[in-house]
Amino acid sequence: MKNILAENFFLNELFIKYFTLSLGFLAQILFSSRMIIQWISAEKNKKVTSDLIFWQVSLVASFFLFIYGYLRHDFSIMLGQLITYYIYIRNIQLHDAWMKYHIVFRYVLYLFPIVAIMLSLWNSAFDLYKLFSRDNIPLWLLMWGSLGQILFTMRFIYQWIYSEKIKKSELPMGFWILSLTGSLMIFIYSIIRKDPVLFAGHIIGIIVYTRNIIILNKSDK
Repeated sequence: MKNILAENFFLNELFIKYFTLSLGFLAQILFSSRMIIQWISAEKNKKVTSDLIFWQVSLVASFFLFIYGYLRHDFSIMLGQLITYYIYIRNIQLHDAWMKYHIVFRYVLYLFPIVAIMLSLWNSAFDLYKLFSRDNIPLWLLMWGSLGQILFTMRFIYQWIYSEKIKKSELPMGFWILSLTGSLMIFIYSIIRKDPVLFAGHIIGIIVYTRNIIILNKSDK
């Protein structure tokens, strides 16, 4: 009986591990896809564009990556996704597309982060320990990863303020500079943390961010 229970426990742990990784890779594939789509659009139009599909794919990817961060007990990932989640929704609104979605779908998307936070608080004795435990992630590495995520998140706060000012969804130069800086920090974090999901996602990102900076520099001349 003990052997059967031990085997079932091992299988459950294995399933959770691969399920978590699958969610993470799915989110990163979506994030990479949005950047590739945006990159192709920029190369085609010879200017950096902010298309609706960029924000739609971003929102879905953020949904999955937030769950991945929670299951992996990684505070820096959760922090980054929680802040940017509603900025994606706001940019969809600036494209006049949000109200076209079914009301139930809109409310599910609106309430998801709130429900996730409530669940975290409900299990705080377990979850908060794992999120901030130095045994799980060294304090200096947690601070480095969090700083990278903050910079990476600031790009969307900057983009949001810029877009609200001109009443149009745009991706200005500051967005790409913050993207590149934050991405390089998270890339280093992923190597030390041995996180294949973050590593794979930011390799492509670094290339796209650099290319968009080059395109913007050329278009401004």
